[in-house]
Amino acid sequence: MARGEGAEQYAATLLVKPINTEVKTAKPQDLRNRLSVWNKLCYAIGGAPYQITGSALGFFLQIYLLDVAQLDPSHASIILFVGRAWDAITDPTVGFLVSRSRWTGIGRMMPWILFSTPFAVLTYFLIWYVPPFEQGKVIWYLVFYCLFQSMQTCFHVPYSALTMFITKDQKERDSATAYRMMVEVLGTVLGTAIQGQIVGGSSNCPNESDTSGSSNFTDIHLSKATLDETKQSYLIASGVICIIYVLCAAVMFFGVKEQKETRRKKTEPLSFSQGLWMVISYGPYIKLVIGFLFTSLAFMLLEGNFALFITYALGHRRDYQNILLVIMLSGTLTIPWWQWFLTRFGKKTASYWGISWAIPFMILIVCIKSNLIISYLVSVAAGVSVAAAFLLPWSMLPDVVDDFKVKNPDIHGHEALFYSFYVFFIKFASGVSLGVSTLSLKFAGYVTGSCTQPEAVSLTLKVLVSPVPVVLIILGLLILKTYPIDEERRQGNQKLLKQMLDLEADSESETSALGSNV
Repeated sequence: MARGEGAEQYAATLLVKPINTEVKTAKPQDLRNRLSVWNKLCYAIGGAPYQITGSALGFFLQIYLLDVAQLDPSHASIILFVGRAWDAITDPTVGFLVSRSRWTGIGRMMPWILFSTPFAVLTYFLIWYVPPFEQGKVIWYLVFYCLFQSMQTCFHVPYSALTMFITKDQKERDSATAYRMMVEVLGTVLGTAIQGQIVGGSSNCPNESDTSGSSNFTDIHLSKATLDETKQSYLIASGVICIIYVLCAAVMFFGVKEQKETRRKKTEPLSFSQGLWMVISYGPYIKLVIGFLFTSLAFMLLEGNFALFITYALGHRRDYQNILLVIMLSGTLTIPWWQWFLTRFGKKTASYWGISWAIPFMILIVCIKSNLIISYLVSVAAGVSVAAAFLLPWSMLPDVVDDFKVKNPDIHGHEALFYSFYVFFIKFASGVSLGVSTLSLKFAGYVTGSCTQPEAVSLTLKVLVSPVPVVLIILGLLILKTYPIDEERRQGNQKLLKQMLDLEADSESETSALGSNV
């Protein structure tokens, strides 16, 4: 397959310099590239805060704004859309700033992670506080939601790019990514469990079967005492999550060593517009991002509306937090299996099977009559796809970055840009999906603070968790079909990159030896 000019120059250099084919003992750089289980675990634990807070916000923020803060659905949709859109804008901005950061005594990515943590914790806690005033309540949530997303971005973008700096060995990266995905899915379980179990028991609204004789959907509302208890439980849950956030960041900081890049020729840093063009003009990256954009949008729609769907469409108000927990537990337990599957059959094949697995269960959950046992069974099956949706994008992104390196070996410091723009597209799409879905509930006649909702709301929720996600998944998989980096190309890139690194390491050794002799 054709390579870029830079790759051809490197290949020519490799041909000129004889390569010793004798069996060698492991080189020092090979030993440095090996990660211990402890290193991988500490790195993986650093990804938990993003998923813990993300799952709590993803599953519960919409229902919190509507039923606890008691905002109008149109105002809630503005908060959700603007917050995610702002979050999306900050990703490439932070990615650009990170790419131009200087190396410090603790690394290039670590300072961002360290200094953003306390501000992220404070702003997260204030999102779940209901202010004692009505006028300006929308501004309160909008400001603190946007501030939290900014601080979270300053944590997560450098953390994501850190994958490229903990080791140069792709197998070790893939292994570390698998550890990370396992812990991140555990993080979603933890976030769902903490928020759901603490908050879930605070409502005195009856189940659907208890109100079957009620002819008017507005008959039952939350009492003031119950509402105050619910507000308190949300604050307790957010406090617990804040403590875990700080502990995870500390473990990652003390347990992971960021490796400095190999010394190379200095190049002029890219401007923001140059970095943007570099990313969006690279074909394999765009195909991967757009493909996963559609599939991620499908799962985000499901995530954002599933709590409301279980509560109002299926009538399992007292069980919704347990059903969400089952989905996350199922996903956690199947992460190792998907890691084995993608190693055995390739990442593209794993993406087809893993993500499409959810389609029949999305259809089943809205076609059958509400049944608690079937709801749990469908949740177990859906969790298998959630695991694949978590693992595969982050496992395939390093392959695109490596492919770019092979074709453009003279461009350095671009890793954070690839990760940040991917997160930008995903978060912007998430903002659109949450804003549109919440606005749809407004048009369907959603009643804030009511224990029951009109039939039009139930129908809208069914559409948002089944037909729309199914169509998005199919579109995403069709686009991924055109993604050009298969296993053969990926392995070829790894061999060439290893030769490049070995050549640079040998050149550095020769330079050091020459300097010593002089």
